[in-house]
Amino acid sequence: MHQHLRDRVAWITGGASGIGAATAMRFAAEGARLALSDVNPESLEAISKELDVEIYTTVADVSKKADVDAAVKGIIGKFGRLDLLICNAGINRDGLALKMSEEKWDLVLDINLKGTFLSCQAAMGPMMDARSGRIVTTASVGALGNIGQVNYSASKAGVIGLTKTLALELARFGITVNCVAPGATDTAMLKSVPDKIREGMMKEIPLRRFAEASDIASAHLFFCSEDAAYITGQVLFVDGGMSTGI
Repeated sequence: MHQHLRDRVAWITGGASGIGAATAMRFAAEGARLALSDVNPESLEAISKELDVEIYTTVADVSKKADVDAAVKGIIGKFGRLDLLICNAGINRDGLALKMSEEKWDLVLDINLKGTFLSCQAAMGPMMDARSGRIVTTASVGALGNIGQVNYSASKAGVIGLTKTLALELARFGITVNCVAPGATDTAMLKSVPDKIREGMMKEIPLRRFAEASDIASAHLFFCSEDAAYITGQVLFVDGGMSTGI
């Protein structure tokens, strides 16, 4: 079987669970060598035991530059290169705008937007030196607007702008930068949503099912494969058609 990512070194932030873990498993099957970072050391240990590939794990908070820079230094020390970056780490802290606390606003923007920027910035150096690389960021259908998610929507809309700008700046180094925007995905984040709200979300999805984490992993694989070599600066909504009706 042809392995699309044979010997490529892939760094996945938030790689210990949910979409990050699903992407790690998919990339491992495609021959990649993995670097996983997360804030949860127990989950990192658990996922590393599941994966039968060469792997580097590190506890890192993407909103802290020192953590992110140390992660990349460790990756280069382990593998000598960095080919792929999946900026997957993200959180939500929902609430109506009128009652949104400054703390909730700052936390979501720091991790989702600043964390994406810092991860990309840290990965750029090795990729620019190699004049090659693939970066995939994570937005959301929520970037188009969603009641009760003013902080989350703003962070994800910001990721789209960041993606397009980086695509322009890094193209001359042979680095592509694209964005995957998931819809409602069956992960721990979705399970925390009240049943009544989940039922309402389902009615807005033309395909009438929530995404599986593996659906998003497939989009990550596409952007990192040679099939996407001439694609950069794009946003792919993986949302069962949800954004089409907005």
